[in-house]
Parts: sequence; structure tokens; C-alpha cells
Amino acid sequence: MTEAALGQVAGALAQEWRSLLGRAVLRHVFLSPTWLRAWWEEFGQGEPLLVAARKDGALTGIAPFMKQGDSLTFAGDPNVCDYMDFTLAADAAREALGALWRSLMAHDWRELVLWGLPEGSPTLQALPGLAREDGLDAQGEREDVCPVLDLPPRWEEYLESLPGKDRHELLRKLRRLYRVGEPSLETLATPEETAAGVDDFLHLHRISRPDKARFMSESMARFFRRMVAYLSEEGWVRLYFLRLGQVRAAALLCFVNGDTLQLYNSGYDPAYAHLSVGLLSKALLVEHAIEAGFRRLDFLRGAEPYKYDLGARDVVVYRLRVRRG
Repeated sequence: MTEAALGQVAGALAQEWRSLLGRAVLRHVFLSPTWLRAWWEEFGQGEPLLVAARKDGALTGIAPFMKQGDSLTFAGDPNVCDYMDFTLAADAAREALGALWRSLMAHDWRELVLWGLPEGSPTLQALPGLAREDGLDAQGEREDVCPVLDLPPRWEEYLESLPGKDRHELLRKLRRLYRVGEPSLETLATPEETAAGVDDFLHLHRISRPDKARFMSESMARFFRRMVAYLSEEGWVRLYFLRLGQVRAAALLCFVNGDTLQLYNSGYDPAYAHLSVGLLSKALLVEHAIEAGFRRLDFLRGAEPYKYDLGARDVVVYRLRVRRG
């Protein structure tokens, strides 16, 4: 597998990969060949490696890796990829994982680092046993959390589920916003809409906090534009703006994953901080997600307090390390 081939992930294999993702145990956007293409074109480095498993000719497992020195890791970066894993067919997960493990064992590495593994990952459950069978040890460690909010069918039920203090504070801020700002939540979904809105998102992201401005370097902004463009073509992306009249005061970049809406990143205009537009844009996103029929709102990586104020619970993300010698 050449560097160019891994970066482009083009042709028949990409289509097979997308088809596999549709029937996989985990279906996160970060596991898609389209995400990999966007990330690799901007940040890819090291020696690429793509391992795949087949049964009766059909693709049943796949995962992209990169080798740096003696270490082999998933291709990607925990700073921008919230979840990672092997992509495994749900009806053949154990068999496919075993085949992928045998492929990895045939390569030269001293340390295998599998980061971004969410709770319930079949890799977490089965790979330590596979390693032990080959005389190796897999050590797991807690890497991060992705708070997730289970959504009831109605907004009123959601409000009732919040602790009294959090509910009272949220409603107080919402009343003030509606009294002053004429708020609405604008939704952009088509490739044309998201392409036209991404620069406003990047601007609001950068001005919201100094650490976000540092994060959103020129190379990161190029990645975001490319990623949004590529993924919008496949229906993954939703870009939301909290509008106060004609002004876009806050922005939310989300991914659609079946019945789950994932909040990937956000930003707001500090000029409207007195109206709590950062928090309330997320609250209005909760209301929108309920009305749209989503079952969960995944806030993805980070233990920011607002996620718990809105009722989310932690899903733990793990890292597995396997060492030879």
C-alpha cells in the first residue's frame, strides 16, 4: 500500500469499505474512507499500511495504520478523530478481527497502539486474548470520555429529566434569549449549503476562545474545509447556526450517524456572550435533535461542564498498547 493509495482511498476498495461500514459493529464517520482521505491529504505522515480481511470474497474487516519508527498506530490523530477502531462486519466481527490481527503480526513493529476505542468495542473485548495466544500482552488505559445524551421523544420530557437547578437555569437563560434576541436554529445540509457556511463556522470557532484560535491553524482550517466538502457529499454533515435575527451568533458542526447526532465542534461570537449563546446553541440543538427523531446526542471528546449541565453521561474511550520483546 503506497502513501498515495492510502491518501486517496479511491476506486473499488473505497466503495467496498463504505458498504462494510454500513453493516459494521461501529459506524462512526471517523472510520470511513472519506474521513481518512481528508485527514491524510493534510496531515498524513509515516509509512502507511492498510490491512483487510475477506470471507468468500467479501470484505469483512479493514483498518488503516501508519508506522513511525518501531510503532504502528491507527492512521489519524486523537485531536481530531474522536473514535477509532477496526471496521468489522457485525455478522463476522470475531473472525474478521482474528484475520486482521494475523495480518498485523506479519509486519515488523515493536509497539502497536490502538487508540480511540469506545466502550463496547469488540476490539477491547477480543484483542487482548488474541495477543496472549501469541505470547504478547495488551495493556488498556482510559484515554478520554465522550459524553452522550439519551433523548426522550419530547422536549418537555427532556426538561423534566434535568436536575431542578440545571432545568431552572436553562429555562431562565432561554427566556432571556427569546425576549432579547429573536433566536432561530439554521440548518445547512447539502454540499452547496455547507460549502457556503463553513467559513462562517471557522470564524466563529476562532473568535470564541484563544485556545480554539490556536487550534484552528491554517492547516487545520484546510482540513476542516476539505473534510466538510467530502463528507457533505455523502450526507454525514449538518452545520447549524444560532441566528439572532439576521446575525449568526454561534455555530455547531455535527455528524449524522444513524439515530445519533454527533456534535463535533462549535464556536460563538463573544459579543453575544451575555446571552449565553454558546450554551444555548447546544440546548436548541437538543430540542432540534428530539424533533428530528434522533435517539442520542453524542457530544464527542472532552469533559466540558456544559455537556453534563445538559444531562449527558460519559462513554469512556480507551487505548490498547501491545508490545513485542
